[in-house]
Amino acid sequence: MTESKGSNSNITACPAAENHITKWLRVILYAILAISGQASAQLLSRFYYQKGGTSNWVESLTQVVGFPVLLPYYFYRCLTTASFDSDALVKPKLLMLVLVYVYIGLLMAANSFLYSIGYEYLSISIVSLVSASQLAFNALFSYFLNSQKFTPFIINSLLLLTISSVLTISDNTTEKLHGISNGNYALGLICTFSATAVYGLMLASQQLVFRKVFDDRQSLKLVMDLTIYPSFVASIVSLIGLLGSGDYQLLIPEMDSYELGRVSYVMNLVCTAVCWQVSIFAGLGLVSELSALFANCIFAVGLPVSMIAAIIVFNDKMSSAKGISMVLAVWGMISYAYQQHLDDCNDETKESEVSEHVPYIFSLNKAEASSDLEIS
Repeated sequence: MTESKGSNSNITACPAAENHITKWLRVILYAILAISGQASAQLLSRFYYQKGGTSNWVESLTQVVGFPVLLPYYFYRCLTTASFDSDALVKPKLLMLVLVYVYIGLLMAANSFLYSIGYEYLSISIVSLVSASQLAFNALFSYFLNSQKFTPFIINSLLLLTISSVLTISDNTTEKLHGISNGNYALGLICTFSATAVYGLMLASQQLVFRKVFDDRQSLKLVMDLTIYPSFVASIVSLIGLLGSGDYQLLIPEMDSYELGRVSYVMNLVCTAVCWQVSIFAGLGLVSELSALFANCIFAVGLPVSMIAAIIVFNDKMSSAKGISMVLAVWGMISYAYQQHLDDCNDETKESEVSEHVPYIFSLNKAEASSDLEIS
């Protein structure tokens, strides 16, 4: 009996350990894609305006229109893998899914347009500084929508990452683009601040969708669904804005006047769209695996990474504040990762306790059944 009990515990422990390792491998991959995609997209967006780009709607469209890069793999998996589409026995109603995709898509469109205005009237440093507030917005929305618990390690992580984001550009907070009026500068600040609030609401809403609509199910298909369809809605909204504003008439002149030529102009927009889409997909994967707050922390870590990339690409100066911010960012991530480790250990302990009691309950039921038969 002892050997049987030990073998049962080993059987239950091995799959749990494998699932734990696989989960964190996915998290690491998503984090790398999110940070690299965000940093590349920000550099390309800055490059667009620096070399002659002027349209907010074009920049807004490039942030959401890259979803077709996911379609080949999506359809391939749907056609070749039966389990890819069987992640739930009971699927949400079509009307509910449409409402979810439209809601998330509208938030994506609003977020991309507001950020495009910020990139037009503010320097990249000011945009990054204001974007640091997205941690507070996401924490607030996650508290109300998802009952996010704030442990000391999470609070420490939020404080460190917020300070890291502020220190990253603390020596450049007085930068102001040449030729920008005080009114446009104020408009850029308001729009960027509003964009961070919308982004925090969007991440918290995505986590709520996974919990309530998808019943906490985690699959690649759900992540791709919640990436592709809202991006399609956001692209339609941005395209309507581009046509309605008349900016589409400026595309050819803007392309001709681009400093690096027409081909570079097109390549910049295409690469920007792909990088933003990679960042969106990876961020949603982090929301699915852990939480919206964790995804936001990953994007906050990407701010110092973007600064290092700017030093390499645009020859920006490296200051002591940026170096300290990198240390604080890593410290903040370790703090949050340790809290996730504690949560996983607690979950595994509960699962092992349940698995140990189940055979015992079955044995009791079997003994009771046999005694009933003897009596009869």
